[in-house]
Amino acid sequence: MKITSKSQYGLKMMCFLASHVGEGAIPLTAIAREISSSEKYCEQILLSLRKADLVKATRGAQGGYYVENPEQISVGAILRTLEEDLVIVDCLSDSNNCPNKCNCQTHVVWDKLYQEINGFLDKMSLTSIIKK
Repeated sequence: MKITSKSQYGLKMMCFLASHVGEGAIPLTAIAREISSSEKYCEQILLSLRKADLVKATRGAQGGYYVENPEQISVGAILRTLEEDLVIVDCLSDSNNCPNKCNCQTHVVWDKLYQEINGFLDKMSLTSIIKK
C-alpha cells in the first residue's frame, strides 16, 4: 500500500481547516497557498471530501471550505475517502474472489495487518493531529 499525493494533500487540507474551526469558511486560494498546491488540484480533492460529508462549503464572496467537529473526523475516514480503500493486498479486496482465501496460510497475516492499520488510523482524529 502506498498513500498517494492526493491523500497526503487531502490530509494537509483537513488539518489546516481543522486548525481554523470557528473562523468561518476558508477560501480555496488560502487553502492552496497553505499546502503549496494548485487551486484546481485542491478543488478536486475537496470535492471528494465534500461528497463524503467530511468538508462543508459555502458560496459567494465570503465562501470557502470548513470542517465541523474535527474531533469526530478520523484520519482513516479521510484516507479511505481519497484512496477509495486502504487494502494492502488484492486478496483482501471485496471485488477479488481469491479461490485460495480459505486455504492460504498467509491470508491471516495480511488481514491482521489491514485491521491494525485501519484501527490505528480510525483512532486518530484531526484534533489529535493539530494539537501535536
